[in-house]
Amino acid sequence: MISASGFRFLKNLKQNNNREWFAAHKDEFDAELVNIEKFADALLKKLNVHDVIETPSGKKSLFRIYRDTRFSKDKTPYKAHWSGKFQRAGKHRRGGYYFHLEPGNSFAAGGFFGPNAGDLKLIRNDIAFDPSPLRAILNSKPFIDTFGELRGEQLKTTPKGFPADHEAVGLLRYKQFLLIRHFTDEEVLSPGFLAAADEAFRNMRPFFDHMSEVLTADGNGIAL
Repeated sequence: MISASGFRFLKNLKQNNNREWFAAHKDEFDAELVNIEKFADALLKKLNVHDVIETPSGKKSLFRIYRDTRFSKDKTPYKAHWSGKFQRAGKHRRGGYYFHLEPGNSFAAGGFFGPNAGDLKLIRNDIAFDPSPLRAILNSKPFIDTFGELRGEQLKTTPKGFPADHEAVGLLRYKQFLLIRHFTDEEVLSPGFLAAADEAFRNMRPFFDHMSEVLTADGNGIAL
C-alpha cells in the first residue's frame, strides 16, 4: 500500500521546497522512499504476469526526487511527487508504463509522449490507410471505462501530406498518443490501489500491441 505518511511528506515538501527543510527531514524521506520502492517492486511483479518488462527492479523504475533546474524558471529543487517508469522489453514491444503519485494528482499513464518523426509518419500512414483498427480499440468498453479517450498534443491543422477532408483527420492531428487513468487520493491510499494500477496498465495492451505492429513493420507488413 501507499502510506498516508508518504502523502503527508509530499504535502509538507511542497510547502517547504528548499534544501534546508529537506536536509532536516532526510530520514523521513528515506523511510518513505523504501515504501515506494516496495510498491514499485510489487507493481513490476504484476506487470511481468501479462507483459515482458526490461526494467530490472522497482527501485530502478523510480525517477529521482531532485529536479533539474538548469533550464527552468522554476528553481524549486525537489519534485512534490513520486514517479516511476517501466520499459517493455525487446524492440518489437513498443510503449512504456508510467505512474505518478501526488496528492490531488495521481495517475497511471502510458503511450508515446514524444514519437520521433519516423515513428509519427508510420502511425499517421497507418491511420490514413485504415483507421478502423485503432478506432475499434479507442471505442472499446475497457478503453473508455479506463481512460475515457486518447490524449496528447495535437496539431491545429491537418499534417502536411494528408488531405484535410480525411475521415480520420482528428486522429491524424495527434502528435502524442497518451493513455491516462486518474486516481483520487482515497483510491491511491486504499488496499486495492496496486490491483487498480495494474488493471489500468493491462488495459493498455491492445493499444500497445497495435502500435507495436505499426511501428515495427513497413506499409506492406514487412518487419523493419
